[in-house]
Amino acid sequence: VQLQASGGGLVQAGGSLRLSCVYSGRAPNSLTMGWFRQAPGKEREFVSSITWSSVSTNYADSVKGRFTISRDNAKNTVYLQMNSLKPEDTAVYYCAADSRFLGLRATTGVSDYDYWGQGTQVTVSS
Repeated sequence: VQLQASGGGLVQAGGSLRLSCVYSGRAPNSLTMGWFRQAPGKEREFVSSITWSSVSTNYADSVKGRFTISRDNAKNTVYLQMNSLKPEDTAVYYCAADSRFLGLRATTGVSDYDYWGQGTQVTVSS
């Protein structure tokens, strides 16, 4: 599975960004898709995930109510809409794919995901 993330950039606190991740190499209905982030000097952390059918989603507590994950299987794309951004959201954001449960579980662990994209930088200024 190949993953290509885009949409990062510099935004002021309170602003919005939408990240996109195009995936290929495997049928969408076999993949759970996730977003993770890693700030300088910190470990990679879970942000959000979505099952293949979009029936189930998961969010980190720190982004609940501000971020929304969605996917368009016809376009092989997963999105992360980020609103009310805060300086602490600054990080490199990675999209990832979990092929282990046929896309039926909205998994949250870094080790759950077996495919990773290259990351896109999000910087939120105060």
